[in-house]
Amino acid sequence: MEVKIIDAAAKNDVRLKNEAFPLYGRMVPSYRDGVWGYEIKLFPEGEVSEQCFPDSGYDFDAAGADTVFVGAYDGGACIGLAVLKDAWFNYMYLDDLKISGRYRGKGAAKALVEKAKEVALARGYRGIYTIGQDNNLSACKFYLKTGFQIGGFDNHVYKGTSQEGKADIIFYLDI
Repeated sequence: MEVKIIDAAAKNDVRLKNEAFPLYGRMVPSYRDGVWGYEIKLFPEGEVSEQCFPDSGYDFDAAGADTVFVGAYDGGACIGLAVLKDAWFNYMYLDDLKISGRYRGKGAAKALVEKAKEVALARGYRGIYTIGQDNNLSACKFYLKTGFQIGGFDNHVYKGTSQEGKADIIFYLDI
């Protein structure tokens, strides 16, 4: 596997399709005495489902200098994508991280995060932040396993939308 910044020669790779992921539980963060914690609540077997985010429609040519696309490749085929965006504070934003289904759990996402850390450091950031939906338990657990820490929780963001009832957990990774 090769991980690299996507350039104009590979610009179509930023259109990597989203694939479904399992919804089998929820991460419930807590904040007590200045320390974040969490518990995991697994869904009953009959409530396990899947979700697929709409395709992002990234356009390499329209993206500004504030966006960096990083791809993971197997045999020249793009199998993973990280989208990084400049932020107004000391953490670069990991706007998207996706891996083709058959490559999940094989190190591609971790390799993309490692490359994202290099990009953020080269741009003068002290770390990376990202958001995971509380019911995307696989993603939330991945971020924690990769060294991110919970740094915030937003339970209002989806009110009045088709995603109502979900919340965002904000994760931070210091470099």
